[in-house]
Amino acid sequence: MHPMLNTAVKAARSAGNLINRAARNLDIIAVREKAANDYVSEVDREAEQIIIRTLLEAYPKHSILAEESGETASGDNKDFQWIIDPLDGTTNFLHGFPQYAVSIALSQKGIITQAVVYDPCNNDLFTASRGAGAYLNDTRLRVSKRSQLKQALIGTGFPFKEHQHIEAYLNMLRDFMQSASGIRRAGSAALDLAYVAAGRLDCFWEIGLAPWDIAAGSLLVTEAGGVIGDLEGKGDYLQSGNIVGGNLVLFEQMIRQLAPHLTPALKNKG
Repeated sequence: MHPMLNTAVKAARSAGNLINRAARNLDIIAVREKAANDYVSEVDREAEQIIIRTLLEAYPKHSILAEESGETASGDNKDFQWIIDPLDGTTNFLHGFPQYAVSIALSQKGIITQAVVYDPCNNDLFTASRGAGAYLNDTRLRVSKRSQLKQALIGTGFPFKEHQHIEAYLNMLRDFMQSASGIRRAGSAALDLAYVAAGRLDCFWEIGLAPWDIAAGSLLVTEAGGVIGDLEGKGDYLQSGNIVGGNLVLFEQMIRQLAPHLTPALKNKG
């Protein structure tokens, strides 16, 4: 395992241990609403500090982009930036719904090179290093081989913060409901993308995500032989927050099916 990936795994497991301990005492966790339907708990903040501390102990000059503390220039080396979501799926966590994950990615000069998505409920560790494949624990991952949307199980997320896109999203959802085998909205984009890499979902799409939601998951998918793009199939998904992922055949079918539903705002975003 790459030394930087090894450090990220150590950080993710430490955060996961904290999350698992907190999950036994959900009734005493302090929570506040950052924005409509967007919650942060003391567990998010504590997990994030554990991750940042672990990473900076090993790499004190690297910079950090984290959901709760924002962008912090920890060192003078901006070529290395860790992108962190300490608890993706906070709403699930607060309800005891066991679908959430720690997400850590390393960006080198704008390219994601290391990725960890850790599911503490199931002790599932998804990892990838650029050019070296994606793994679940010790098992090599491959995206699914299904070639028709009518056979596909598609993951998604509702645009809970970006309400101006609800109408466009519902049109997309209606279209896929009629053409796919099934649709799942589990509540953690990081874990959804990991599931695409593992072939548990055939493909995934969502609107209005943040870089820390998708940075690690995007590398897992591509290292598992899949394709990631924005809603037009282009490469600026980290900037726009609009993402599609799957094997190449299904990815192309999804892009074609999404095309009629793209508003100018969705095309131009980012």
